[in-house]
Amino acid sequence: MFAYCYRFDEVYYGQFLSLYMKQVFFIDESGPPFGHMILALGAYLGGFDGNFVWNRIGAEYTSNVPVWSLRVIPALAGSFCIPLAYLLVVQLGYSHSSALGACVLLLMENSLIVQSRFMLLESVLIFFLLLAVLSYLCFYKAHNSSFRWFWLVTCGVSCACGIGVKYMGMFTYFLLLGLAAVHTWHVIGDRTLSHVMVQILVRFLALVVLPVIMYLGFFYIHLTLLYRSGPHDQMMSSAFQASLEGGLARITQGQPLDVAFGSQVTLRTVSSKPVPCWLHSHKANYPVRYENGRGSSHQQQVTCYPFKDVNNWWIIKDPGQHSLVVSSPPRPVRHGDIIQLLHGMTSRYLNTHDVAAPMSPHSQEVSGYIDFNVSMPAQNLWRVDIVNRESDREIWKTILSEVRLVHVNTSAVLKLSGASLPEWGFKQLEVVGDKIYKSYQQNSMWNVEEHRYGRSQEQKERELELKSPTHSDIKRNLTFMAKFLELQWKMLTVKNEESEHKYSSSPLEWITMDTNIAYWLHPSSNAQIQLIGNIVNWTIANLSLVVYCLMILTYLPRRRRKVEDIPQDSWEQLVLAGVICFGGWAVNYLPFFLMEKTLFLYHYLPALTFKILQIPIVIEHLYIHVLRSPAQRKAFGGVILAVLCSVYVSYHNLSPLTYGQPALSSDELAALRWRESWDILLRKR
Repeated sequence: MFAYCYRFDEVYYGQFLSLYMKQVFFIDESGPPFGHMILALGAYLGGFDGNFVWNRIGAEYTSNVPVWSLRVIPALAGSFCIPLAYLLVVQLGYSHSSALGACVLLLMENSLIVQSRFMLLESVLIFFLLLAVLSYLCFYKAHNSSFRWFWLVTCGVSCACGIGVKYMGMFTYFLLLGLAAVHTWHVIGDRTLSHVMVQILVRFLALVVLPVIMYLGFFYIHLTLLYRSGPHDQMMSSAFQASLEGGLARITQGQPLDVAFGSQVTLRTVSSKPVPCWLHSHKANYPVRYENGRGSSHQQQVTCYPFKDVNNWWIIKDPGQHSLVVSSPPRPVRHGDIIQLLHGMTSRYLNTHDVAAPMSPHSQEVSGYIDFNVSMPAQNLWRVDIVNRESDREIWKTILSEVRLVHVNTSAVLKLSGASLPEWGFKQLEVVGDKIYKSYQQNSMWNVEEHRYGRSQEQKERELELKSPTHSDIKRNLTFMAKFLELQWKMLTVKNEESEHKYSSSPLEWITMDTNIAYWLHPSSNAQIQLIGNIVNWTIANLSLVVYCLMILTYLPRRRRKVEDIPQDSWEQLVLAGVICFGGWAVNYLPFFLMEKTLFLYHYLPALTFKILQIPIVIEHLYIHVLRSPAQRKAFGGVILAVLCSVYVSYHNLSPLTYGQPALSSDELAALRWRESWDILLRKR
């Protein structure tokens, strides 16, 4: 029964899965879309329609959710990692016994078992990483085989799939690129080879061009499938939103393309930080004095409001005419034109002057001008600066043009400061006039989102017009590359607010497994699933890294002095194994020290896999090249057998926390808390 409860990050991936099945657009900044596509494939094969609310860890799946189909692909990927590990060790030149030992260690690694049993992506990522490494080794070793180039292409495909699942896959990809670069350098220097340039070109196409094309392909399929408006639309530009079915597209599709004098517009900031918002004003003035004693103009507030509202509408007026309607034919606004912006609902002109902004005193206050007859003249002329223009007299385009509004009198730029106003400003975002601005800042760029040609000169009629729907004239779509570049930029730059998670951890805690994650707890007993690794595995894996480093540090100076303790072939074998296993661990672990994001123990699993593969390699090298006498080898064999028995005992003892059954008593669970830092849940009765 409780196999049909969802666990930990299944809630996270499940929300995106439901959106995928409904073909609703979303952004997941944690990684590219290929991983979601793999999970969606399982859901599609199982007939899932996306109708399920993912809101609480431990809640039961309803009958319409094909649990087996959702979990089968990660489970298969985790299973296939075992034969891949076997073949990888063999390709490194080590014995079948060592390869079998690597498989046994991976089979009894509790953390890998847990992660592959649920709708999670780490097992899929590890599968593609191992396949990429194995494929490259097969290519490297098959010098005269006609099958050789197949392995190179498979390596490129696997690298692309690994990166497509999670950006972490890029670490192993760069490792293989570095290894391939070294081998290619040797090819260049080998005069016995013919068609060297062809070989270099094929390597470049397979390991660089092919992964890039596939990466773009993942996004093309993703954006083609997810064509409906969704909950993450507001993170994207107006042009992107308008390309989706429903949502903004339903409002803006077919609006007039050319902005003209007399146009009624809403102006949305190009920046989505801190939130997307629209230029806004309302019938409330700045306080005469702020809490810090500074004075203001006491004119009408102008803010940036993160919700659609009738007070977001502005009228673009020609300063030389009184008309507030679009002429026939319309006179388009072009780059460099001088305009006035009249607030539609209050008839106040957008104004800025040499008065300090409320929250950003180094910038100018922006207001809706009120003539208090206090020697403060109106300064409401703005120059239109189309940043992404293609000509010096380009027409201002709805949605497409990114515009900077430059104040004529002071040269200040209309800018979203990002600061929140106090209660008197209704917690809306501050808009300022910034005299010190860089050539390109998204928070000083605006685009017209909603647009209509104004037809009403009188205030009352105009208010009714502003409250009515926009009209349809023209339809427009973004190209795939434009959508890809915007989506990729958002994924890399937009971050959710990071909060400390109960089970988050630091990379230093992963080495010695000082942390764990509770994936599931039975509602009435102590049965639970924990992401905890096999502590014997982790210990001997750490030891193998240390021993490998000591061996390399011993061999290097001795070989420099022409003292060859081991044959050249064995040395090259040991170095290649170190590049793959030790290097695979390092590139998948060390970058996390530089990351400013919430980290969990499962981020360490790819590095752990490579570290476990190092164990039988070190053991075989010690057995063959270091231990010379039969007595030493026999004793060492006994130690290895004892370690394998310890690995099994550790796996068996932790298996109730790996599989969630049988339920243990509180005393039995307390006995499994081998580290004080482990958070094993004990239910008090």
